[in-house]
Amino acid sequence: METKKSAKIFTILTFLGLYLFSAGVSFAIFDYLQKPISGEKISTVSDPEVQEEGLLVDVSGPKTEVCPLNGALYTKAEKEVWSGRRPLAVMIENHEEARPQSGLSSADVVYETVAEGGITRFMAVFYCGAVSREVIVGPVRSARTYFLDWASEYGPALYAHVGGAHCNAETGTGCLNGAKADALGQIGKYGWEGENDLNQFSIGYPTFWRDYERLGRTVATEHTMYSTTERLWGVAKKRDWTDIDPEGESWEKNFIAWSFAEEENPGAGSASLINFNFWEGYKEYEVKWEYDSAANVYKRSNGGQPHKDLNLDKQLETKNLVVQFMKESAANDGYPGNVHLLYGTIGEGKALIFQNGEALEGKWVKDSRTDRTIYYVDAKQVKFVPGKIWIETVPVGTEVSY
Repeated sequence: METKKSAKIFTILTFLGLYLFSAGVSFAIFDYLQKPISGEKISTVSDPEVQEEGLLVDVSGPKTEVCPLNGALYTKAEKEVWSGRRPLAVMIENHEEARPQSGLSSADVVYETVAEGGITRFMAVFYCGAVSREVIVGPVRSARTYFLDWASEYGPALYAHVGGAHCNAETGTGCLNGAKADALGQIGKYGWEGENDLNQFSIGYPTFWRDYERLGRTVATEHTMYSTTERLWGVAKKRDWTDIDPEGESWEKNFIAWSFAEEENPGAGSASLINFNFWEGYKEYEVKWEYDSAANVYKRSNGGQPHKDLNLDKQLETKNLVVQFMKESAANDGYPGNVHLLYGTIGEGKALIFQNGEALEGKWVKDSRTDRTIYYVDAKQVKFVPGKIWIETVPVGTEVSY
């Protein structure tokens, strides 16, 4: 009897040991696969400090191909890659615990405005500048309705996010006033779920992963979600979300590219320091752009500190800075704290365009959700300097000093 009991206990302990061993091995493999990408320094070929190792394409040829998003020149090899894709828009947060973010310096166009509580959020649009290297992006955060309006201008762009503002029919949360801030509902309404929606809720690891120690200190869970441009484009490719839509049309069919100057024309630098805040009293999100005449770029500071990209350990910069003024209002959608916002993205309004060290006073015009936002000065469309474009949306009446 004792022998049988001992054998039974031995069997149980054996299986328990095997289970713990297999669990340990699984965790080790998971941890090993995750660590290399989360600690890697990844850049784009447009940066002069880039090292040749790790390049995904040969970029040694002459730069003869114009990027439709930013007007800059790239090699034929790079164009061969981007021409088989559509633009990728990624929601990246700007909470203090998220800085420095990863990937913003590799985007062709960056949009910024308040998401809630005075905290701004970015939508970084990747297409040409991110094809030569795999770029870590993040922390990735949730969707907002006004960013959908801008993403719609790119065909629409592939849209990467972690959930979003929504109407919960079961609880009624966020469902008042026609749920105007219902970003997730609008994604379904626009038909994006089967066309371009890259929601982390439906994708998961390894396309997305969490890194609690990315900044060398532990941060809250909401500031830990990351992905890479290649992983996101890879998911899109598997789903046949390429440059051609299900109807066989190119994403560029209805895309209107902005106008670009043939060459740079640096001025006297009369508008060399641009300052503004999105909400009064929120100094942590106050923005300063300082003109570097030697490089003909504007360098960004945020909350009184140089704002860097963690991938490059380099200050964020842009060739073109647009500050557009739009009506801001509370969504009044029944969400706790009434934190969701709305912006009047459709119509027209005042805009300031900074390029070549000079300031231009003009306006923005957007006729519908899918129409391109066009910028005008004296009834003539603005010609951007070839290179990165950064678009800041502030409430009407915001003071901008320059």
